[in-house]
Amino acid sequence: MDTSGIGRRIAYWRDRRRFTQTDFGQLMGQTKRWVQDIEGGKRQQDPRLSVLMRAADVLRIPLEQLLTDSAPEPPAGSVPPPGALRVIDALYAPGSDEDPPPHDALKRRLDYCCRAFQACHYATLARDLPALITDAGKAAHSAPANEQGDAQALLSRVYQLVTSYLHKYGAATAVPAALAADRALAAAERSGDPVQMGAAARRVAKSLVYQQRPAAAVDFATAAARRLSDGLTERGPLGLSTLGMLYLSAALAESSQERTTDRVRAADGYVDEAGEVAKRQGADMDEDFTQFGPTNVTLHRLDVLLRFEDGWSALDVAATLEPEALAGMTRERQAGHRVTMARASLLTRRKEDAAQALLDADELAPEEVRGRPDTVNLVADVVGAMPNPGENLRALAKRCGLRA
Repeated sequence: MDTSGIGRRIAYWRDRRRFTQTDFGQLMGQTKRWVQDIEGGKRQQDPRLSVLMRAADVLRIPLEQLLTDSAPEPPAGSVPPPGALRVIDALYAPGSDEDPPPHDALKRRLDYCCRAFQACHYATLARDLPALITDAGKAAHSAPANEQGDAQALLSRVYQLVTSYLHKYGAATAVPAALAADRALAAAERSGDPVQMGAAARRVAKSLVYQQRPAAAVDFATAAARRLSDGLTERGPLGLSTLGMLYLSAALAESSQERTTDRVRAADGYVDEAGEVAKRQGADMDEDFTQFGPTNVTLHRLDVLLRFEDGWSALDVAATLEPEALAGMTRERQAGHRVTMARASLLTRRKEDAAQALLDADELAPEEVRGRPDTVNLVADVVGAMPNPGENLRALAKRCGLRA
């Protein structure tokens, strides 16, 4: 068996799967030093076949990929799904000369799509968003001067939804999502509506995170919050929801960086700021489809802790969630919470709990699990971490297109 280059190939695929050497070592039942040695060619000059088979399973690649330098398969999630490609194409499609639909009709279609997003019906968005992008653009272009504000605000909301939809597919759609976010912000600025400016700004901030610029995302979100604070506060619950979500966006961006004491403190501070806004708002609400309120703040606090790899603290925060309040959230938020709990459980080595959380998420919202690269990778990680995955988990892995 040709073992030359195995360490180099393991390092390549480990990096592709976004595992640190510590992560990979834990999944292999080994230490970080063991990983460093095997990748550096200082150990396992003739690795046992069982070790290579285990490594291939953990890395989710055929064994042959560790033995040869044949062309590697595209990284997971590197190709957007067909539905997302149709939405992306619509961003670049030329306009038509047909008269646009009335504003009220466009608003009804947009509200329908927003509810489809909250219900994790992403196939519906793939079907309806392309035409909505085109029609909203035509309406904004042809609206008379006295109707431009409303037309631009609606166009911004369409692009905001497009951005959120494309972000579901991670790095594969990061570039067109950034384009949609920029268009959303430009239309919001033209509308003069601080709510739409704030809502678009948090999409831009998230796009900056996907572009590996989390520090810029923090600055952008916090600057928008300061600039728009007075105007948003005057708008009551709608404006407060927008302001609170800007602070939560800053917290997520801060926690997307390497953990330091200062960054943990800063992220906590942004969540606390959002918590104060939620207190002023008074209750969980779904203003502008944000689901902002005390429960959403707690969900973000949990997510921030998990991004900093503090799984135990994340589980402690999760225990404070009121079941009734969580049940009142949208299906998208509930399914996302279950996925987050799976990550926290895996991080704290509660493998059975991680598996059950993923199964619960899939039962609640299949499209939130099976179609998203990050979640599919999590399913693979949980399967790889369990010596004997149960039948239900194996079935889920197969539905996600994984070997199980």
